[in-house]
Amino acid sequence: MFGVRLWSVRRARGMNAFYRGFERVLVRLHPLFKLLGYERLERPVAAVEQAVKGLLFDCRMCGQCILSSTGMSCPMNCPKSLRNGPCGGVRANGNCEIIEDMPCVWVQAFEGSRRIPGGVEAMSKVQFAVDQRQQGQSSWLRVAREKGCEKTGARSGGDPQAPA
Repeated sequence: MFGVRLWSVRRARGMNAFYRGFERVLVRLHPLFKLLGYERLERPVAAVEQAVKGLLFDCRMCGQCILSSTGMSCPMNCPKSLRNGPCGGVRANGNCEIIEDMPCVWVQAFEGSRRIPGGVEAMSKVQFAVDQRQQGQSSWLRVAREKGCEKTGARSGGDPQAPA
């Protein structure tokens, strides 16, 4: 898994471009998802998402994916689960202070972000702490629901952090 994760970071520009296109497709599918019911789709979509993102990014399915803001390096792979940058204990060789033979997730994130237009600036945005209630849920469906509702001017319902 680790080798594939590094492969994804090295190809961050292409992976980010693909994800942006995929996101547009998901938002266009919002009316269909709404008709079928997001709750009904959650389990199968989350299973597919976990398989794909688990392979490519060693995803931990936090439900609040920020890969495009972290150079395609999942911050949940950090042993300290830091979402806003390195802990300050990064070794001189760029490895993690906890797992000595693992490159720091945030060093990888910076490298990946340099490959994405606007990526380094995106890393400077402060990320909210992980909402543990969303653990294991599909971030793909969350994005489709939130952005689809923004587009139509409707409320997404049920999510207190959802756009009005």
